[in-house]
Amino acid sequence: MSKKSPKTIRPNKKRLKQSKKQNAYNKHYKSMMKTALKKVKNSENKEDANVNVLAAQSILDKLVTKGVIKKNNASNKKSKLMKFAEKMH
Repeated sequence: MSKKSPKTIRPNKKRLKQSKKQNAYNKHYKSMMKTALKKVKNSENKEDANVNVLAAQSILDKLVTKGVIKKNNASNKKSKLMKFAEKMH
């Protein structure tokens, strides 16, 4: 077995440090997104659901611009939320 040279160890440590920092940054925003989605799902009537859907859409758009989630992922979530809100009575 060969040992890793210092040339390969240093970039790996730096990459790990960067990924931990990005993970902490994204965790806050993903938590915010999940809370917004739950608010829509737990809405009691159609009016509340529509208000919460607009707030959730705004949050999803912000996350796309920040690079936390991809554009199609946000589009799929928005579509599901709209369908859910329309089914409510």
